[in-house]
Amino acid sequence: MPQMITTRILPLASLLLGASIFGFFYAWVCSTMWGLDASDPAIAIQSMQAMNASVRNAVFFPAFFLTPVVLAITSVLLVRSGQGKAGLWFALSAGVYAVGGFGVTALVNVPMNEALALVDVADAGNGAPEIWQSYSERWQTWNQVRTVASGVAVLLTGYGLLKIE
Repeated sequence: MPQMITTRILPLASLLLGASIFGFFYAWVCSTMWGLDASDPAIAIQSMQAMNASVRNAVFFPAFFLTPVVLAITSVLLVRSGQGKAGLWFALSAGVYAVGGFGVTALVNVPMNEALALVDVADAGNGAPEIWQSYSERWQTWNQVRTVASGVAVLLTGYGLLKIE
């Protein structure tokens, strides 16, 4: 494989993908959930249901699903090209994101989103505030975990870039 792909293009693609998913999670931390929490709970539930349904798209796919794949491929190719120190940092980044970003999302946030999708706001009636508060508090805690993990993964990727000779 040409050296430029291994030492420049894939590492930069890794950084871009990691930074994209970090930014996505971060936006939920610092604006989206605060805005929903300030809304009427029934509207917050409906809005979150709509956002969760819309996020499954081709624009979201590369950042969420391909980040650990590209990081791992970059790591392997860097090691094979004699850039073992850099490859190690990309491997660490892939592991941190796979567990703390992707794993937390798949094991916690997505099941919570699927449960919320089943809530019929009209049937929830006066129970909407309790439903939203219970959902929002737990969801935000786990979103903060995946945001921090994704941010750490970006930092590890950046450090790996600095180790490429």
